[in-house]
Amino acid sequence: MQTLIVETHINISHEQCFDLARDIPLHCATAVDTGEHAIDGVTEGLIGLGESVTFEAVHFGIRQRLTAKVVEFEFPVRFVDEMTQGAFKSLRHIHEFTPQDGGTLMRDTLIWTSPLGIIGRIADCLFLIRHMKKFLMKRNANLKAYAEGLIDPIN
Repeated sequence: MQTLIVETHINISHEQCFDLARDIPLHCATAVDTGEHAIDGVTEGLIGLGESVTFEAVHFGIRQRLTAKVVEFEFPVRFVDEMTQGAFKSLRHIHEFTPQDGGTLMRDTLIWTSPLGIIGRIADCLFLIRHMKKFLMKRNANLKAYAEGLIDPIN
């Protein structure tokens, strides 16, 4: 099992940040480097408790699908989604939002287990941890820029 934590300070309220983090079109727009798009479940608007979304994206040159369901929801401080279908053996994403310095500390905690036993653990060490961190940091940087009015990734 691997755990990755990425923290991003965003200069908006934690209520606004919470809603932006669960906005499906914005999620896709901020993950533009992988061509991510929602193809099933909640594909528009804000995802909520008990709802699922299936994303399709290209990672490592391979088109992949991942379905996640929101399993915990505490507005505006925390929500958790878990993979129900996808390439991982398991994947849990904890989203936390804490008021800080006139804005919000957004903390993403990814906990996953790769498939294929020892081969998956080797892949984690060789490239997957680095890839997941880079993906999440880039997505969060795009979300921050959008939230703070620096870019409009949707248009």
